[in-house]
Amino acid sequence: MSLLQARDIGSYLERQRQKATLRFITCGSVDDGKSTLIGRLLYESKAIFDDQLAALASDSRQYGTQGEKIDLALLVDGLQAEREQGITIDVAYRFFATERRRFVVADTPGHEQYTRNMATGASTADLAIILVDARKGLLTQTRRHSRIVALMGIQQIVLAVNKMDLVAYDPQRYADIVADYRSFLDDMGIPLTLQAIPVSGLDGDNVLHPSPSMPWYQGPTLLEHLNTVALPPRSTQAAFRMPVQWVNRPHADFRGFCGRLASGRIHPGDPVRVLPSGVVTRVKSVWAGFDAVQQANAGDAITLTLADEVDVSRGDHIVAAAQPPQMADQFEVHLLWMDPQPLVLGRHYLLKIATREVSATITRIVHRQDVNTGDRLAAQTLQLNDIALVHLSTTSPVVFEPYRHNRTLGS
Repeated sequence: MSLLQARDIGSYLERQRQKATLRFITCGSVDDGKSTLIGRLLYESKAIFDDQLAALASDSRQYGTQGEKIDLALLVDGLQAEREQGITIDVAYRFFATERRRFVVADTPGHEQYTRNMATGASTADLAIILVDARKGLLTQTRRHSRIVALMGIQQIVLAVNKMDLVAYDPQRYADIVADYRSFLDDMGIPLTLQAIPVSGLDGDNVLHPSPSMPWYQGPTLLEHLNTVALPPRSTQAAFRMPVQWVNRPHADFRGFCGRLASGRIHPGDPVRVLPSGVVTRVKSVWAGFDAVQQANAGDAITLTLADEVDVSRGDHIVAAAQPPQMADQFEVHLLWMDPQPLVLGRHYLLKIATREVSATITRIVHRQDVNTGDRLAAQTLQLNDIALVHLSTTSPVVFEPYRHNRTLGS
């Protein structure tokens, strides 16, 4: 390879690194076509290599549901059980890029049994694509997933009315579903930005290119919207927060504290506070891999060394000295119960927040929320997939911030 070629490759990689990244999820009920839509998006944006396409053609003959056609759902349904049953079970993450942005997409299960997997995928997303089968309209899972999306702090929603080809591209059917969903959002009382798009994941209508079968729709295609939607403001402007994941001691002359910045930025010389001890010191150096750097930003995985010998362990937090977060051992929290066994008041559970793990007890269920109506209901226990407002008590104080300000310290 010539020096010029190496420079061209280096320049290309640097341009890719500088692109903004949008993380989004697809969610909806069973058989709404989530995996097919994402497969179509990957296929038409040329994010599939030739060997992957050959393997997909082979898998389609064995597991496909589209006759002689390639079954694009198999691109993201990778588990053997998913292919045999024709449903999504686990969260499948896929990566692709356009000239404008990089994307991380999480294809999440629609079956009620796997709602907890969907919530996991939503916890890191900036946007949610809520799929609705044009034949069926809004279902219970549509409402449940929408409430979880709002609970997880996602502000941008795309309502993808899928399988329009199966309702003869009827504009009135599309308009009725959009009106029903807007009414549902109004009833929730949570401000969300909605973009509705009629699509057919199977045939590619309005996925990458405008559909000639729906000339009545004048809005953006799905990929066009994903390319232009406003990204949430980066958390680099917030106060510095870093949960300590690991103490790195390769030899006697180096003691570093590893973690991923939850928010803010950090430089050598910055004053910091270690929690829960409250000891104040300064940053001696900042390391990214094996390189000392002059700045690290939110989302970077780094190692810090401190100017003083300070007792710091996994689960502690290194934060801005002048702007420390709150600490408490009593909380009021929104809870999505993910265990098949019912919640028991007073029982000790393990609570993990960032890198810290403590024993916790649910002392009171303030109310349970009906996923269809939003009504607040009395409850003495919680079943799988229930959403509730509860009081929580921990055996020792933990560092936290409201979820809307910091997902890492609020979840």
